[in-house]
Amino acid sequence: MAEVPHGDRFPTPSETLSARAVFESKIMRLRMTADTLVEARWVIPVIPRNTVLENHTVVFSGGRIADILPTEAARVRYAGLEAKTMRLPAGVVMPGLINLHTHAAMNLLRGRGADLPLMDWLTKEIWPAEGRLMSAEFVHDGSLIAGVEMIRSGVTCCSDLYFFPEAAAEGLREAGLRCATAGIVIGFPSAWAANDDEYISKCEALIERYSGDPFVRVTVGPHAPYTVSDASLARCAALSERHDLPVHIHVNETAGEVETSLKDHGERPVARLARLGLLNERLISVHSVHTSNEDIRMLAEARASVCHCPSSNLKLASGFAPVAKMMKAGINLGIGTDGAASNDKLDMLGETRLAAMLAKAVAGGTTCAKVFDMLEAATLGGARALHWDDEIGSLEIGKCADMIAVDLSGIECGPVTDPAAQLLYSAGREHVTHVWVAGRLAAGEGTEPRDDTARTLLEKWAPLI
Repeated sequence: MAEVPHGDRFPTPSETLSARAVFESKIMRLRMTADTLVEARWVIPVIPRNTVLENHTVVFSGGRIADILPTEAARVRYAGLEAKTMRLPAGVVMPGLINLHTHAAMNLLRGRGADLPLMDWLTKEIWPAEGRLMSAEFVHDGSLIAGVEMIRSGVTCCSDLYFFPEAAAEGLREAGLRCATAGIVIGFPSAWAANDDEYISKCEALIERYSGDPFVRVTVGPHAPYTVSDASLARCAALSERHDLPVHIHVNETAGEVETSLKDHGERPVARLARLGLLNERLISVHSVHTSNEDIRMLAEARASVCHCPSSNLKLASGFAPVAKMMKAGINLGIGTDGAASNDKLDMLGETRLAAMLAKAVAGGTTCAKVFDMLEAATLGGARALHWDDEIGSLEIGKCADMIAVDLSGIECGPVTDPAAQLLYSAGREHVTHVWVAGRLAAGEGTEPRDDTARTLLEKWAPLI
């Protein structure tokens, strides 16, 4: 995007013009070297909002979006270039979906503990299994498998919170995804770290390793208020502030969590996070099911983000997040699948559809969680939460060419009278035909070898689970 001057002062008109000139020069160079033209029946760019472009072409160059223009005009403008042209006569293209909360390697724990409430599920099934299986190899392989599943579902970036975050990042990268990997901090020893000091130091090493990486970013990942001490939460806040990194944390997931916080700390989890320096624009409050009106006010004033995970909340009977109230308050909303052990599939289109319908049911009205609002939550909302929205989350000239195509030609999707609404309410992950990450095709047209790799790894681990 344009290199607008930074600093405490507002840029002068001459600086703004200079930055614009630099930006336009870069775009002209991109257009001269265009390598891919995607001709689509519809384009939903997310920005501008509430927009569907008919018969438009998205042009890629060097992993960036170089142009978005009517297809007839594109055929004239780019006639002399040897660019690959892909024609999608019944396709809608949109930004790649951003899965704002998952535990990718838990794909290998899928199916465990069905019908258990959250704390029983964790203490009786998940934590014992992790204690037996946890290793860098387990996390790498499980993350690669999950990455392949997510890509096939239209996800181009995910935010992961798990042990061995470096192994998770590399597995997701090998699958073809961008990711934000969290330096997890949790109040008990694991195969990853023995104590709070080691968790924090490993998070710092993770930050250093991935500094400047175009495909992997780092978040600070205290697991939850009920598993992390005040001292460690404060250290996480300091780490986040020092490096200007998002904080990825489960908050208000169950009523019991809130009750325990009131009993042990004399305050609700959100108030506790505020006291310890974590309630700010870098916070990603995951789940936020049992969120009071006061919590919503505090989150909104702090410009924090919320990640809504409806399937996991329903399966574990955690409750119904007040999504409509949060959106009305101006809170940035993203969507997450959670891990496959509590969902049990990583289907972001399905998750977004469910989020929209649940929000309407909980609010008792149809005018909230509108189509374009929910498509934005599944894309740009996640990018904003990760502070990655300068590069991904919308189809804008100069941004990364992270895009998906969804085929609406099937009888279950037609007749198409409102492509945005039918994308949200009629289409599913089975209708995703193409996925591009940085302009490179990650799914569709001969990219199936990654499926073979994922299946081989799944067969390797199945007897050991």
